[in-house]
Parts: sequence; C-alpha cells; structure tokens
Amino acid sequence: MRLETERLLLRPLVPADVEPEVRLWADPDVTRFMGGPREPETVRRILEGEIEAPPEGPLGQWPVVDRGSEEFIGDCGLVAKDVDGRSEVELLYVFARGAWGMGYATEIGSALLRFAHEELGLARVVSLIDPDNGDSRRVAAKLGMTMEKVVSRPDGSSRELWVSETVGA
Repeated sequence: MRLETERLLLRPLVPADVEPEVRLWADPDVTRFMGGPREPETVRRILEGEIEAPPEGPLGQWPVVDRGSEEFIGDCGLVAKDVDGRSEVELLYVFARGAWGMGYATEIGSALLRFAHEELGLARVVSLIDPDNGDSRRVAAKLGMTMEKVVSRPDGSSRELWVSETVGA
C-alpha cells in the first residue's frame, strides 16, 4: 500500500520503522482509548514478521511518515473487523503525541476513505471509537462519518460505530 497526500506518505513497513512503531504502541497516552499499551517485544516480533512476509492485499496497517522530513509519525490503515456479527472494514488512525493536533488523521483518513470507496469499491467503512475519545470523534465527523450506534466489543468495552457509506449503499 502506498498513498500520498499533500503532507503525508502512507507506505509499506521498512526495518527503520520498527522501533518508532514499538514506541508508538507502547505509549500509554497514544493507546489510552485502544486497550492500553502493547508489550514492546510482542509488537517488535509482529513487525519483524511483517517485514519478512509482508501482508498481501489492500487491507492492513502501514506507517505514516511526513513527506518533507520522512519522519515516522503514525500508523494507519484499513482492517477487517467483525462488529456485531457483521464483517466490516475499519479505518484506523494512530499518531505519535508529537503529531497530535496537526490535522494528520483527517488528511490521511480522507485519502484512505477515498481509496476504500473508489478503488476497493467498498460501500461502507467504519471506525470504532471509544465514547470518551473526543479527538477521534471530531476526526470521524470531519471525514463525513456519522455515528450509527454503540456496540459492545469482545472485551466488554463499548465503542461508537462511526460509518462512511457511499451514496446508494
């Protein structure tokens, strides 16, 4: 996967991304609304496995880098999810604290939604958002997504199901 926006590049994982990704997923502030920090060694092992055998197909999560500096700033993508017994494709956006408030999630989210609807032909894309995560709720609204309902996740947590649907879907 490779997508470019005015300021950002979403691209395949390379070895130099492993440590910034580990730091991202181990950061309690970043992961606060996503189930909490991940174990660094587990994240490292998963990423190293993905470098050796990259996932095939259009779904997955990829590093986001600043086009100017080539600095790693986040991790975004489209992933398959089961939501209330329905197969969905979820738009995910996770950014390092230093990249918050810059409009990056809206910028790359817009490009990913366009790709999902226009290139993949998906009529529906969702985001599962913790009800307390006002920043992600604002991003979803800016992307034109609407809150459809509150769902229970397998871990017992509640998430708002935000939806982007193409006309006539």
